Amino acid sequence: MQRAAVSASRITTPEEALARYYDVLREEITLPRAPAGASLDPNTVLTRIAFGSCNHQSRSQHMWDRIEATDPQLFMLIGDNVYGDTGWRGDAGLETLRDAYALQSSHSEFVDFRRQVPMLTTWDDHDYGFNDAGASFALRNWSEEIYETYWGSSEEVRSRPGVYESRTFGSDGRVVQIIMLDTRFFRSDLDRLPYSEDRPPLGPYLPTERADATMLGGDQWNWLAQELQKPADLRMIVSSVQVLTDAHDYEAWAALPAERRRLYEMLSTREDSGLVLLSGDRHAGGLYTYAPPAAAGEQFWEITSSSLNLAFSTTAENTAREPDDRRVTDFISEENFGLIDIDWANKALTLSLLGNEGELRAARSFEWTD
Repeated sequence: MQRAAVSASRITTPEEALARYYDVLREEITLPRAPAGASLDPNTVLTRIAFGSCNHQSRSQHMWDRIEATDPQLFMLIGDNVYGDTGWRGDAGLETLRDAYALQSSHSEFVDFRRQVPMLTTWDDHDYGFNDAGASFALRNWSEEIYETYWGSSEEVRSRPGVYESRTFGSDGRVVQIIMLDTRFFRSDLDRLPYSEDRPPLGPYLPTERADATMLGGDQWNWLAQELQKPADLRMIVSSVQVLTDAHDYEAWAALPAERRRLYEMLSTREDSGLVLLSGDRHAGGLYTYAPPAAAGEQFWEITSSSLNLAFSTTAENTAREPDDRRVTDFISEENFGLIDIDWANKALTLSLLGNEGELRAARSFEWTD
């Protein structure tokens, strides 16, 4: 067998062993690719953007038709785009992740949607590695190669570790900058609550102030600082995990308080522009607002949309279970997606969450100043 002919004596580190394995695997398999997608002219003035997260490849794909019916110019799929860890047995080839992407590509609803609506993506844990995975995921480079091959990532993304990316659309005082963060590839392990026989009702993690703990990693932080100084009239910051809330102990920026303060400070010193935060992950959706002291009191808005086809409970149960003075809507558990409507004449945004029949579930509007 050809694979056995590789001399183990020449392999000195686990990383080298993995690299050799992937060299052989690339010759034996073809990585899946997304169906052909529509493109978007960078000069397009955006007035309606849709987004969502948490799409299981084995469940109903009916939401693609619901989203397309709202006629968005762009759709952002911001994490858990497939559940590639379902059934994973720890193989280095990440076969279940590859199979998940292949199955997703087989759905006619998704194929048709891709033809009609341009898309941007970033990942979250279940299409990165496994539940709550961060930088310690040993197979992250192979996972990244699978992701970048499937989604046809740009040369800029392929040229560096992680999948973060910035795109700009529009012209003449109506420029939108979309910054897609990678909150997985570089993120430190989170501190856990002590063991208890009773499962914590709102998550297992404790905030940590460890000096070496990071959400984005040094290179991505430096990149973000540069991106925020580029000219734009409106910026959308996409984080797969929630930013503003302190109401739970699941994964969120709240688990790394120093990193969140750094983010707030950096956002507050950006080149003049409007700003909105987008997030997913929670299998529930809501609208949030908060004026962090670290941002010199600027009022931030965040819209969380999750999930497209993997709801766990009811809105009434979720809202009662997780009270939050920064959330200004119910905590919508049923399937949902987000819409962002831009009123350029009045410099106003309307943030909406729509349900699995396309019905309006929640909305808020606000104006921004340069």
